[in-house]
Amino acid sequence: MKLYKICNKISLLLHVLASAAGYFVMEAICRHSFIEAWNYMTQRPLVFAYNAAFIFTSSLIVYLFHRRVFWRVLVTLFWLILAIINGVLLLNRVTPFTGPDLHLITDAMKIANKYLPVAGVVAVCILFGILVILLLMLLIKGPKYQKKIKYRYNIPLILLAVALFAGSTQLALEKRVLSNYFGNIAFAYEDYGYPYCLATTIFNTGISCPRDYSEKEIKRIEKTEKNLPETQEEKRPNILFLQLESFFDPTLVNYLNISEDPIPTFRKLMKEYSSGYYKVPSVGAGTANTEFESITGMSMHYFGPGEYPYKSILRETTCESAPYVLKNLGYTTHAVHNNEANFYGRRSIFPNLGFDTFTSEEYMARENEKNPNGWVKDEVLTDEILKCLDSTEGPDYVYTISVQGHGAYPDEQILEDPEITVSGAPTEEENNKWEYYVNEIHEMDNFVKELTDKLADYPEDVVLVMYGDHLPTMGLTVEDLKNKYLFQTEYVMWDNFGLKKKNENLAAYQMAAEVMDRVGIHEGNIFKYHQARRNTKNYQVDLETLQYDLLYGKQYTYDGANPFERTKMRMGIYDTTLDSIQVVSETDHTYYIQGTNFTPSSQVKINGEWYDTVYVNPTKLIITGKELEMLGLVKGSTIQSKNVGRDITQSLKTLVGGELKAYNEMMTEARALATKRMVMEAQSMGADAVVNVRYASSAVMQGAAEVIAYGTAVRFK
Repeated sequence: MKLYKICNKISLLLHVLASAAGYFVMEAICRHSFIEAWNYMTQRPLVFAYNAAFIFTSSLIVYLFHRRVFWRVLVTLFWLILAIINGVLLLNRVTPFTGPDLHLITDAMKIANKYLPVAGVVAVCILFGILVILLLMLLIKGPKYQKKIKYRYNIPLILLAVALFAGSTQLALEKRVLSNYFGNIAFAYEDYGYPYCLATTIFNTGISCPRDYSEKEIKRIEKTEKNLPETQEEKRPNILFLQLESFFDPTLVNYLNISEDPIPTFRKLMKEYSSGYYKVPSVGAGTANTEFESITGMSMHYFGPGEYPYKSILRETTCESAPYVLKNLGYTTHAVHNNEANFYGRRSIFPNLGFDTFTSEEYMARENEKNPNGWVKDEVLTDEILKCLDSTEGPDYVYTISVQGHGAYPDEQILEDPEITVSGAPTEEENNKWEYYVNEIHEMDNFVKELTDKLADYPEDVVLVMYGDHLPTMGLTVEDLKNKYLFQTEYVMWDNFGLKKKNENLAAYQMAAEVMDRVGIHEGNIFKYHQARRNTKNYQVDLETLQYDLLYGKQYTYDGANPFERTKMRMGIYDTTLDSIQVVSETDHTYYIQGTNFTPSSQVKINGEWYDTVYVNPTKLIITGKELEMLGLVKGSTIQSKNVGRDITQSLKTLVGGELKAYNEMMTEARALATKRMVMEAQSMGADAVVNVRYASSAVMQGAAEVIAYGTAVRFK
């Protein structure tokens, strides 16, 4: 009997074996180790069998076609490519490939260079083209199943297999073999397998419609908030949130021996100000979800497993939030983050949360001050927070996301003389990780001291909430912690105007409402709900219904129309200006660019092309390699005088001494007008800039002066 006939007879058995083998290879690629894949298969056999069954069920489609070899190869390539994508992503980030990442398919070529070198991208494109050609050849020339396909049997049997698989999914969830809540999506992928987790993040998203959802139900919920007092009209304080990356108390880890307290400032503040445990939606990762809860007052518990609203619903719509609510009370709203602006898509998401400004690391003059892991140090945030407060006359809301404590933590000892030493971890590698982490959060604690010291002397009222966003990525278990809970850090509500100390444990989604309540603000549907209903019957049930209405439902709360418009958010607090260009060397075409608010990320656009610069300081950059063409001398002049009355008063001023303010104003106006006329002359010559600018002035008569601005008009070749 020919081999293919034997294979056809035992086709289903071979199908099962191929699915199991293929799934093993997928996990080996995702985990970057065949040993890790083997341990996963042997330690979690039921989970492994479930995911292998998933692949088996998805490949049953081949029995509907004559070209079965082609379809088997196509299905195999589909799963294999998904595994390779995940494996490559996990070489460069902690978060695995998820459903929301599919939204980025159209931008794949734009972001591919973040994960592969240029040569790698080219190789992938060539390989993809070869695969397409081979698949077409296989479709046309490949072997065919010769017998007649019995659709009346095959289709019902395939549907039965799908139904049985769906039933096994429900049974696995009920028996806790699988889970539909991912506190840490990276850990979930390791525990429950790539196919299941990927499918869950694709199909189980958003908030499901509650059974009793209706306009009547929403109105009932709103009535429960009627007993709140009116918002106070008195002077309002600045409200600051400081989300500290992976910040928690390592003395809570049972097995660690730490040479000294790494967070003395935070611990002291907890004793002196309102504080408690801070319940967060994730562990080891998921900064953006703690951030989402703290800004919006919405609980992540009701969203899909492993979902990031920043990657899903907030890409599509605005959302009620603390910034929107406080803007209606006269606040200016700021976000500050010492990491790149596009991390978690914040640059495009923050306008949908109501922020007026966003200062990311690219807009920070000290962005080059980094820790050994390459993350910008948190101490640079003090100046950025104060800039936000100083930029307005009215009250400010500032939400700051720190990054210094971010993993992954090195398993080799890279700190030559650590201030704090750590021992007690099971292995030397883990000790090295903990020692590095502990010294990083010690520096973060020093930053907390510097910030609170500066704010203590600030001339305006300030309330500052500080907390860790989640536990560090250290593989901690419940048994490892003295408080026996993975989904919590600690918080402090510091202030400089005498708020009464109040110790209680809060969830991240309750904090904004608590702060507003403490300062007499009772606004915003979700925040008023927390203020009125926390610790009452059906609190969580009604919260889920309210969240669904605000984000996914018919928005009965807003009478059917979302009132929040996307803000025209500006990047950075102050404008960057380019004031002049100075020739340093004509030999290698090097120039100083003078201006304001430059940072190490500043670039210069010349004739439509962007050029990298060398950062000197906030007012000076260096650019090299672009030749200037000298166009000639340009100048501008004006004669200014003050009126007779002012002239008399300034003459009297000379008798007693001091600044002649009227004459000073006159000369300032003259210089500005002379400069403007010089620039207009340069523009008429087609110049790109004026270099080596000089000013001269002379008195032409009593009480009148001539000011001349002159320089060399140049054009970049």
